[in-house]
Amino acid sequence: MSSYRRIRLPGATIFFTVHLARRGDTLLTDQVDRLRLAVARTRRERGFTIDAMVVLPDHLHCVWTLPEADCDYATRWRLIKARFSRDLPAGSRRASHVNRGEKALWQRRYWEHHVRDDDEYAALLAYCRDDPVKHGLVARPEDWPFSSVHRDRRVGLRP
Repeated sequence: MSSYRRIRLPGATIFFTVHLARRGDTLLTDQVDRLRLAVARTRRERGFTIDAMVVLPDHLHCVWTLPEADCDYATRWRLIKARFSRDLPAGSRRASHVNRGEKALWQRRYWEHHVRDDDEYAALLAYCRDDPVKHGLVARPEDWPFSSVHRDRRVGLRP
């Protein structure tokens, strides 16, 4: 089994990409309210700031900033995935999914990158904003309904 080492920096700003197990699925946008509730409940319990987020049909990208004394993003993702998956039918499960009580809706792992400076931060916010356009889902970022672009526009930030 692979051994993954994750950086542990309290208060870090981190970019994430999280995929469903089946590429091409539309579960995230079909069940976006379920995802919003899972994220909101986890934020209430464990606190973190969502600097940017975009939900596409089979994956999502986000930039989070963790609280000053906290570096545990892994638990947050475990809770979000579990809460989203609860009460949904299981995907195609292997024995390892059954043994772990997993529904096989999500890829087990996710990609994370700790943001190093302001230029990288701006680039990652732009990546979240522009990804629906890159995937050919819309012509302009503000046309995609599942994006923090709309929140940013409401509070007067540039989309």
